[in-house]
Amino acid sequence: MKRQQTTRHQITQQLLSWYDENKRDLPWRGTDDPYLVWVSEIILQQTRVSQGWDYYVRFIRRFPNVASLANANEEEVLKLWQGLGYYSRARNMHAAAKDIVSRFNGKFPTSHTDILSLKGIGEYTAAAISSIAFNEPHVAVDGNVLRVIARLFEVEEPVQSTKGKRIVKELTKELLPEERPGAFNQAIMDLGSLICIPRQPRCGDCPLANSCMVYATGRTEELPIRIKKKKTRRRYFTYLHIRQNGNTYIRRRTDNDIWRNLYEFPLIETDKPIEIEELLQNDEYNQLFRETTLLAIDGPFTYKHQLTHQQIHANFYRLTMEKGAVHAFMDQYKQIVEEEIERYPISRLMHKYIETNSNE
Repeated sequence: MKRQQTTRHQITQQLLSWYDENKRDLPWRGTDDPYLVWVSEIILQQTRVSQGWDYYVRFIRRFPNVASLANANEEEVLKLWQGLGYYSRARNMHAAAKDIVSRFNGKFPTSHTDILSLKGIGEYTAAAISSIAFNEPHVAVDGNVLRVIARLFEVEEPVQSTKGKRIVKELTKELLPEERPGAFNQAIMDLGSLICIPRQPRCGDCPLANSCMVYATGRTEELPIRIKKKKTRRRYFTYLHIRQNGNTYIRRRTDNDIWRNLYEFPLIETDKPIEIEELLQNDEYNQLFRETTLLAIDGPFTYKHQLTHQQIHANFYRLTMEKGAVHAFMDQYKQIVEEEIERYPISRLMHKYIETNSNE
């Protein structure tokens, strides 16, 4: 047992030594401000570091502390988040900031339990904040950590299963140094991001290669074992970009669905792709334009947009409506000056369409 503990201690020290020499120079590194740690961790969920870097800098510039975020308008928060996806992260951060102001007098909570009680903060994020900002001995287990530990100790359980996650967490706890828990958590994340990558890991550059069980047995491509991914749902969207005398029409998504609280053009969703002929016969379409004379219909402008478990197949049609025409959707949609649409938070899909058609 003593030899096993010594071995684990050596692994930890090798990892920390590697990290001290090779850690990435990131804008959120070197701070123990829990707010800054929190923002960086939320942005980096489901986001690559290269993509999240600029978003982090812009977000912190606009909202440098909890109070500024809590006092912001949700639309401004979502607009700043535009393009990152998973907009519930931004909404939850906004709600959590308000909660911190009301429950903790604007001071970020120091207790792990209190941090975990904030909206949108789970075990991983709470552990990351507690260890990095407050030097508390909590292990932050994300996808990188699951992969590194599963390979290091040849974990045969699927790492996404409850049992697999529990095994990895317990093994990681055995490595966690009480004196530098934050550095350890960041070190193992960096190792997973830079060296122990999902495919063709750079084992020759790994500081833990001599301790790695799958490296010794040549099973680096076999582990970790993963549960088969959830089947992707295909959805078919038809967007109607209505143009009338320099104006257009948008509506805020309010259902408990993707892109909630973002704005979009009038949308018709169908269970299969439809051509223009079918669109003109569609009941929803005819309800919108039953009292309106259209001067032209251009399109479709076709886009495919991939989400985690959904694939959106979208057709955009540009409809020119006569000036002063009476329309059935006046009370359902917001009329705006077309050039001002970029002031509103919109999905990346909408942004792609506007970006590629802005000069037409």
